[in-house]
Amino acid sequence: MAKVKPELKVMEGSRAVAEAVKACRPDVICAYPITPQTHIVAELANIVANGELKTEYVNADSEFSAASIVLGASAAGARAFTSSSSQGILLMNEVLYNIAGMRLPVVLSCANRAISAPLNIWNDHQDSFSVRDSGWIQLYAESNQEAADMHIQAFKIAEDHRVLLPVMVCMDGFLITHTYEPVEVFNQDEVDRFLPPYDPPYVLDPKKPLTFGSFAEPDKYMETRYILHHTLEKAQEVVEEVARDFGETFSRFQGGLIDTYATEDASIIIVAMGSVLATMKEAVDKMRNEGQKVGVLKVRTFRPFPKEAIYEALKGAEKVAVVEKAISLGYGGILGPEIRSVFYGKEKRPQIANFIAGLGGREITTDTIFKIVEKTEEKSPELEFVDLRREIL
Repeated sequence: MAKVKPELKVMEGSRAVAEAVKACRPDVICAYPITPQTHIVAELANIVANGELKTEYVNADSEFSAASIVLGASAAGARAFTSSSSQGILLMNEVLYNIAGMRLPVVLSCANRAISAPLNIWNDHQDSFSVRDSGWIQLYAESNQEAADMHIQAFKIAEDHRVLLPVMVCMDGFLITHTYEPVEVFNQDEVDRFLPPYDPPYVLDPKKPLTFGSFAEPDKYMETRYILHHTLEKAQEVVEEVARDFGETFSRFQGGLIDTYATEDASIIIVAMGSVLATMKEAVDKMRNEGQKVGVLKVRTFRPFPKEAIYEALKGAEKVAVVEKAISLGYGGILGPEIRSVFYGKEKRPQIANFIAGLGGREITTDTIFKIVEKTEEKSPELEFVDLRREIL
């Protein structure tokens, strides 16, 4: 079948995500507004009100309610979508664990935003990192296009019978949700070929009674967590497979576990997630023009954590600089220690530095990246906060 020439439009990241979700034909959409996620569901509400999408759009009275509604919808056999941010993700926490434990393939857009207190509406990754252990697959987008593409893939990954787990698509609040970029608009026929109708193997049906999330005694509970963990690890294969299928269908590769940029001969590799990667690539281009061999590793899939892929990408480097927009208070980095764990027991082990940057939306510029590379070359700090105001120390 002939490929449809893609239509390119300049649109806000939230609008691009809403158009992608629309193309997936969800049966139920439910969310509660919170900055900077609101534009996504507001746009979807307009799409439904205008008759462009036939679905049940449910207005919830809180994020906890929204998560509970999509849980019930998914258990009843509906393709379900929700979205949230920051304190909303925290309010959903209990239900997020239930959705994963019940093996329900819900898709959630997380517009990443800092956690209170103090109140902050700007971007970092502390909200989605706080639920990293809930059993959800987590994908992190670099651009508007990638955020849209990831939603098409997310439904296919989640609903694959080898997976049957929820997927959280994470995009930087404001930096993606509220910025305008050129985005290839999806052709509905192509999406329909790529993403077949949801075919759940188990549903709540009075004619064939089932129990979801039943009581588990000590002689059963541990096995359920083992199965969930094992399924998440195996889901890496499906994530890669779906990315390849997406590339063949839409003539662009946008997905998978990781991406590399100029890493083949790099002595220093910077590791990060989200929109900051574009700034890092710009900085790397400048450094390479001056003879510095620096590259970038993008971790796109944070859960399941792609240990083997990361090891293969980093094993040739002399030094690694992990830059993350989150912190485990009282301990330090989150992504950094996980990158270090990849090299336990391995012969090839680069020096790994860990930097905390951009918390609460503090700007990360190319100068910030130059500084991080310089510090990595000099001393490879175990943990360092970047661009702190000196007067507070």
